[in-house]
Amino acid sequence: MPNRRVETSPQLFARVGGALYLVLIALGVFLQAMMGRVIVSGDSASTSANLRSMEPMWRLAAAAEFVALICVTALAMIYFVLLRPVSRELNLLATFLRMVGIAVEATATLNLVAALFPLGSAGYLAAFTPEQLHALTYLAIKSHGHGYALALLFFGACFVVHGYLIFRSGYLPKLLGILIQVAGAGYLTNSFALFVAPTFQARIFPAVLVPAFIAEFSLCLWLLVKGVDVVRWREAIMKAA
Repeated sequence: MPNRRVETSPQLFARVGGALYLVLIALGVFLQAMMGRVIVSGDSASTSANLRSMEPMWRLAAAAEFVALICVTALAMIYFVLLRPVSRELNLLATFLRMVGIAVEATATLNLVAALFPLGSAGYLAAFTPEQLHALTYLAIKSHGHGYALALLFFGACFVVHGYLIFRSGYLPKLLGILIQVAGAGYLTNSFALFVAPTFQARIFPAVLVPAFIAEFSLCLWLLVKGVDVVRWREAIMKAA
């Protein structure tokens, strides 16, 4: 019985990790679709009007991102277990980078809720003109976008390290490791560009999004369908012991 548990444990983690990835992808698509319906670039009044008319869905989108954060936290633990035989130090580094990214994203997500505050009916809001309230709502949404980009900076660095560990593992395909590193480099480039050269970032974003989606979806499917090579994982555990 103990041997049976050791053999199935990495596969169980891999399958759960793949399922969590699917949930994250679905939640991400929903959140981006919702934002696309609400945000009118450069037009705070129209954005506020859209947000007011779709407030329940906006709140659901904010809740979806909080659920995603829980899933990412669980995924951090799964990565730590699956990749621990490769390099303890690099695995810890990747985990710390991911946890910082989660903390930053959680803080940024509060801005999605804050965007609703200026559209409320509280008495203190009478101190602002409608134009000022629209601007406050728009600024909160912009702050979320920049906070999310900062989170992606840490996630991107995490991906570079995790991609290297996957490549070195021997029990996961090397190609997946390369794809994850490419995705991480893309996230890093996109986030730095947003803060340094926003116009350039707007042009490169589609080029970053496509390979990142391919990489993460490929890893998701592999973990869900194939999992890890249990024999090689056990051998790596024995060598690392």
